[in-house]
This record gives sequence, C-alpha cells and structure tokens, in this order.
Amino acid sequence: MAEVIIESFHSPHSWLAWFSPVLKLGIYQDLRSRNSGGMLHYVCLVATEQQSMQKEKQLLGTVEVSLRLVGDQLPRSPYLSNLAVRPVYRRQGVAQHLLLACEQTVRQWGFEDLYLHVLEDNQIARELYRKAGYRLQAAHASWTSLFWVQPRQLLLHKRL
Repeated sequence: MAEVIIESFHSPHSWLAWFSPVLKLGIYQDLRSRNSGGMLHYVCLVATEQQSMQKEKQLLGTVEVSLRLVGDQLPRSPYLSNLAVRPVYRRQGVAQHLLLACEQTVRQWGFEDLYLHVLEDNQIARELYRKAGYRLQAAHASWTSLFWVQPRQLLLHKRL
C-alpha cells in the first residue's frame, strides 16, 4: 500500500525521487500503526485484481476512512484520506469503486456526511470528486502555501 501511495502522490521525476525509499518507510510505518487496531472507526480499503497466471492479487488502489476533526465548528466526522490508484489503472473506475465502498462504510457506522481534502491544482481528482457528489466546504491556505506558492487545500463534503 505504501508503494501505491508513493506512486500516486510523489512523482518519480521530481528532485525528491531519491528520497522515496525514506518516504515509503515512513508511510509504511504510519499505515502499520493505524491498521494495528485500537481505532473504533478506521478502515483501510484496497482494490485488487487477480491476474490469471499469478497466484497473488495485484493491488490497484487504496483509501482510508477514519473519524477526525475536520474543522473548528464540526465534531469528529468521517474523513477520507490517501485515495491512491496505481497510474496504470487510473481512469478505469477503481477510484469510483473505492469512494463508493467508503460511503457504504460510513453509512454502516451511522454517519451521513463524508469529508476530504484535495489540492486546488489537482484538477483530475477534483473532477472525480465533483462527479461523485462532493462539494466545496472551505478553502485552506497555510503559511507554507503562501511562502512556497503551494496550492490551497480544498475541504470537500458529501451528504450521503
């Protein structure tokens, strides 16, 4: 799963590519600690495909849903994070299926709202979420986005 997240969020052509083994280890440790249990409302979902000649399933994508504080005015709410699909499997419905599975999980938990953040300049992800029914709740510009000209984070919301 850490490899899928690295492939999705960090370009292999970036100057930070040499740092990817360290990033991968950090992501692996974070995933491992979250998946070790103890969190009442947490799930990590994966999309897989069985290759006809292979015994192992190919990991296509992953996503996490947990309860967390989303804003100053909201109680702990279901929050979607780390939606990642391997580049070769994009635009084949994998992300849509993962989103639907998240929404079903959140409903089973007894909630009717789901939140997520997306970077303002990530047009492909923003279109995916728009088509899935997510709408802009707020835009957040951090001090790092102001000094290093990074895109704002957009908080999106969907009423299930």
